[in-house]
Amino acid sequence: MAVKLFYKILIIILAVPIFIACNKKSSKQEQEKESMDTISEILEEPSEIIDSDFNFEEAVAGTKAPKHILDQITLIDVRYLSTDGKIHKGQILVNQKIEKETEAIFKFMLENKFVIHQVVPIVKYNWDDNLSMKANNSYGFCYRDIMNSNKKSKHSLGMAIDINPIFNPIRWNSPNKHLPNIPDGAVHDTTVNGTLYSGHPVVNEMKRLGFRWGNQFKKYSDDHHFEK
Repeated sequence: MAVKLFYKILIIILAVPIFIACNKKSSKQEQEKESMDTISEILEEPSEIIDSDFNFEEAVAGTKAPKHILDQITLIDVRYLSTDGKIHKGQILVNQKIEKETEAIFKFMLENKFVIHQVVPIVKYNWDDNLSMKANNSYGFCYRDIMNSNKKSKHSLGMAIDINPIFNPIRWNSPNKHLPNIPDGAVHDTTVNGTLYSGHPVVNEMKRLGFRWGNQFKKYSDDHHFEK
């Protein structure tokens, strides 16, 4: 009886370390598997959504701008919080003279969680400002005239930036207040993130960087437009 009890105790003593070791190994394997699954998820999920990935030649293809102007233009990658709540990467063409200011304002807008729908060179819309506005697209360089004018816009030199035209439409001043906003159907609602108004941090920062805000134009308030 005593001998049997001795062997039972001996078996238990020998089995416990083996059980613990196996359990530790199993637990370690599970932890390693969980870690690998997490890493895989991180790698599979893009850190940012790409809205635009042109090279310079593609971004200016088809423009009527003369060479001496194109020689002043640069293509900048920018990042922003979009309307889907995710970080996007877009691109903007601007004059080299405002390259640093452009980078600074987009950094400022991202840090302040100011929503921008998208930023894509207007070549995507065949250099058509109206199509770009309807897409709520923000852009810089576009060799074109001022609306209802034969004079070239500041966009023609890459010295202007438009931001969220659907959220910040052109609104006519007296005596033309009866005319519809541009783009058609767009509403200026200051409760919507991405909308600009007097005293807004983005407006104040743009002014600090030396830009003139289109809200102050005589014939209409062009709330999405900033120029130098």
